[in-house]
Amino acid sequence: MEKINNFQPITFSKDGWKKSTHIPPEEKSVILTVNGESWLSFSCSPVLLEELAIGFLYNEHIIESVSEVEVVRVCENNKNVDVWLNHVAKKPDKWENTSGCAGGKTSMVNQKESYINSDFQVEPQLILNLFSILLSKQEVYRETRGIHCSLLSDGNTTHLIAEDIGRHNTIDKLAGLFLLDKKHSWSNKILLTTGRVSSEMIQKSARLGAPIVVSRTSPTKSSVEFADEHNITLIGYTRRNEFTVYTHPHRIKA
Repeated sequence: MEKINNFQPITFSKDGWKKSTHIPPEEKSVILTVNGESWLSFSCSPVLLEELAIGFLYNEHIIESVSEVEVVRVCENNKNVDVWLNHVAKKPDKWENTSGCAGGKTSMVNQKESYINSDFQVEPQLILNLFSILLSKQEVYRETRGIHCSLLSDGNTTHLIAEDIGRHNTIDKLAGLFLLDKKHSWSNKILLTTGRVSSEMIQKSARLGAPIVVSRTSPTKSSVEFADEHNITLIGYTRRNEFTVYTHPHRIKA
């Protein structure tokens, strides 16, 4: 393991001291440039940056389709992700800070997403199975711990995975992966995340059209209200053998 500031991290337990095997997760400040204009800086894990940029612009309603993106490229040393669209895009007048980790920003605080009109239903065991897959896919987490992971599933065999220090960034990355996915048809979507589901998280999930959203931890009161209004089944405190349903339980078969 790398030393930090010339000090080898060590862990204390009941058995005494030992060298730590946990590598701190990498954090980068990456500037998003749209049509040659600097818009904002992501504080993020420097992976899937093209997907992060595309997904963020989609979740912010700047684009509706990946066909609007002419060029997306990550510049040297991951300091900038440059997006060129085939149309003029107005930079939002104001960015609001979100409750997401790593200082998320959005211009969509009061945006009303579309009502989720879906009769998709699943067996409880599918939720538990997908949760196990989510945990098994946390590759960076196993090395570093301090990182979030989210999974987008079609309920069958297609799964998209994204990890990041910011839980909101994982949903933007999933949106980018989904928009770039040409191989599969998605009639249904289930979104699972290791992070707390706050208002911006459930809003991004609604933008993706996911009628079922599952978290390892708690939803906030605002996210529960949003899910209830938008016909989203919101599940929290998911473990390997149990979960709690907060809204629209009709999608989980009795």
